[in-house]
Amino acid sequence: MRASLLQVAVNEDESVESRRRRVAALVRDQAGADLVVLPELWTTGAFAYEEFGTEAEPLEGPTYKAMAKAASEAGVWLHAGSVPERDPEGPLYNTSLVFSPSGELAAAYRKIHRFGFDKGEAVLMGAGEELVTVRLPDTVVGVATCYDLRFPELFRGLVDAGAETFVVPAGWPERRRAHWTLLARARAVENQAFVLACGTAGTHAGVPQAGHSIVVDPWGEVLAEAGPGEEVLTVEFDPATVAGTRDRFPALKDRVLGLDRPRR
Repeated sequence: MRASLLQVAVNEDESVESRRRRVAALVRDQAGADLVVLPELWTTGAFAYEEFGTEAEPLEGPTYKAMAKAASEAGVWLHAGSVPERDPEGPLYNTSLVFSPSGELAAAYRKIHRFGFDKGEAVLMGAGEELVTVRLPDTVVGVATCYDLRFPELFRGLVDAGAETFVVPAGWPERRRAHWTLLARARAVENQAFVLACGTAGTHAGVPQAGHSIVVDPWGEVLAEAGPGEEVLTVEFDPATVAGTRDRFPALKDRVLGLDRPRR
């Protein structure tokens, strides 16, 4: 598989509509890739809390339409990162959108773990409740978002649902970049899965972003890593490596805790 992670710079001097057009063009440029991934909340910036309400969209809003069209024109599977979704009958959600190469919505994931410690996203947005996987031709993708990366039980649940590749869009701050790399590798090793983690570049709401999008294999080896600025990180990987790794080193079969079965 060939995957392209679009490490988009989110800066305050660019309007949401202008960035939406620019990112759609970047997606179209990835024709020939199997999977394209965008970061978390790239329309507004993950730390621009005051923009969430004003820029929130219905699920099938302008970002949905632009990304569906771009996926179709490029002929790629597109994880379009996440947008602030306004549910007409409820709160805002941090919602990820995944489109098929025909531009159809394949999945929507409302972020379960909200960041902020009783402020920001944690109070402005509702929490999702459902784990989401998407079956691509060559792998099953488990969907998570940014802060979710700190909660290994979510990824165990995705493995139990069949996930072989985790896609994690994020708006991760530079000051905790070491955690970003460490956690991406940990989730790969403990679940014997690929991790494709795509972050933002730039600075929004005064918070410098980490960049350094990363692709990790099931042994925890870093296959590719971006720098700090806007960049397209492209990597080829073999999804069959997951089954081979799990067969040769069957650690997942020795799980005891959290399973509905007696200890041996």
